[in-house]
Amino acid sequence: MRLRKLGNSSLMVSPIGVGFWGIVGGDYWGAQDETDTVGAVQAALENGINFFDTAEGYGDGYSEAMLGRALKSRRAEAIVATKVSAGNLAPAALRAACERSLGRLKTDYIDLYQVHWPPRRSVSLEDCMATLLDLQSEGAIRVIGVSNFGKLDMPDMLHFGRYEANQLPYSLLWRAIEFDIQPLCVKRGISILPYSPLNQALLTGRYRSADEMPYSRTRTRHFRGDRRDSRHGTAGFETETFAAVEAIREISADIGQEMVHVALAWLLHKPAVTSVLAGARNPAQIESNLIAGSLSLSDETMRRLDEATDDLKMKLGPDPDMWGTGEDSRYR
Repeated sequence: MRLRKLGNSSLMVSPIGVGFWGIVGGDYWGAQDETDTVGAVQAALENGINFFDTAEGYGDGYSEAMLGRALKSRRAEAIVATKVSAGNLAPAALRAACERSLGRLKTDYIDLYQVHWPPRRSVSLEDCMATLLDLQSEGAIRVIGVSNFGKLDMPDMLHFGRYEANQLPYSLLWRAIEFDIQPLCVKRGISILPYSPLNQALLTGRYRSADEMPYSRTRTRHFRGDRRDSRHGTAGFETETFAAVEAIREISADIGQEMVHVALAWLLHKPAVTSVLAGARNPAQIESNLIAGSLSLSDETMRRLDEATDDLKMKLGPDPDMWGTGEDSRYR
């Protein structure tokens, strides 16, 4: 698998990365066997996938600790990314969080250390970046990154120091970043790391209606606001969403590929996208994701996929928050 350069850094990452949120199991993801988790990490490394993304907030540290155990003696083969929570961005708290992450990951350095969500009011971006730069100069982290930074937060943070990646929700069914954020990433040479690339399993081809889906996957703005645990309070776009899913299914069938592979490959053809963070809870899912990493889509197929999802893109609009909008949006 041909590696790609992360931003302007020296890090070279695989086009398919392993998102390590789903391995925490629980009500949201379902039961997870640690043997499967270790097997997925080993299968990834053996097949040229070197990029693993976790966060201190995933399972209250469990995800980081599990990745540390799974990598064992193969740490040098991996590019490890983790994230510091928004509540730990004051200088002393950030340092302490980084030390805890290093301990759980069983490593002396973090390759990509990302701010999970921008700080709000209590911590300045300047103080946050200054601490990250100190940690970088000390060797605790190699490269600085951010996650969920919008069109205003991105340049504000860049004013105080360079970061190389922005991890964002991006998929065929969620194209909000294309309005404002992606162009800025292209202009500044910042890598986009898409998360939720299969949009809560909508792009696996498993579901044909909202009522078939578990309630935990129907909280985004695609769905009605009266569905369980939703917080956006809008009418949603269920008809448009599933019309788009069916169109993608048809296009995938036309080119003889599975929808899940087409959805991941589409992202890898998009500007500034360096690595797609696809969840993998067992070796079989790693093998499936590998197909997408080497799948080339023609200009005609890309055009058809864009057109099939343009209507949904325009209706959902430019706010990248999948779960809230307006005053409830966490983006600025």
